[in-house]
Amino acid sequence: MQYEKIELIPGRSEVTLEYFGIDDRSEPRDAMLVIPGGGYGAVCADREGYPIAQAYMMQEMNAFVLHYSVGSQIKEATDPLYQASMAMIHIKENAEKYNINPDRVFCVGFSAGGHLAGSLATLWNRSDIQEKLGENKGKNRPTGAVLCYPVTLGRSSKGHAGTFKNLLKERIDDEQAVDSFSLEKNVGPHTAPVFIMHTFDDELVPLENALILGLAYKEAGVPFEMHIYPHGPHGMALANKVTWIGNPDYNNAAIARWVADSALWMRSL
Repeated sequence: MQYEKIELIPGRSEVTLEYFGIDDRSEPRDAMLVIPGGGYGAVCADREGYPIAQAYMMQEMNAFVLHYSVGSQIKEATDPLYQASMAMIHIKENAEKYNINPDRVFCVGFSAGGHLAGSLATLWNRSDIQEKLGENKGKNRPTGAVLCYPVTLGRSSKGHAGTFKNLLKERIDDEQAVDSFSLEKNVGPHTAPVFIMHTFDDELVPLENALILGLAYKEAGVPFEMHIYPHGPHGMALANKVTWIGNPDYNNAAIARWVADSALWMRSL
């Protein structure tokens, strides 16, 4: 296995990218940018980062785990999206080094990380982000995004207020600011396709986050795939004993198929 740790933004030591590559370089591989969750208050790389990267390596993809600004490290609400954009650009610009196909770079995110992955899919073209990217405009759009029990809704009782509060801070009562980061309000023809995984009885981030986003994709005419499982708490991760932390509720063979199912979906794009 190949490994490298990259500091994405000089002076921002918390913003790093870790590369996990397959030794065989006989052909360029698809790439997966893994974005752990944590409510924009933490980066849960132990369950939603490194094990996910290894799972996608088993699907013959090279993987990257993103560490991004959270909590007090977030100075502007666009910080995480800009950092994820820089990660996408770094991966594409170093495609030969990492033995990947620059036209097939995906992302996967969990909970708040699902919001960030979904933001790459829907908000990659924000004018403030594109201005900061300069000559790299447009290179931050993923080929597709996998969203696992994602936070998507801003101004809704079915959303997750803590996630948006950590992101927007004092602007949380600014309806325009909230809407600008609410994924379902920003889906359009420009949006990258998504694969969505959620559970029916998720009590922390309700199923409506997935359903309403799916409807927005439908109305925009952008294809998506969605898997809804009847039972499973928030934070299923791989849904097997690799990430179960000794809790049987996090070990579900049916849900654990989501990685392979998402890989099949990506191969269809």
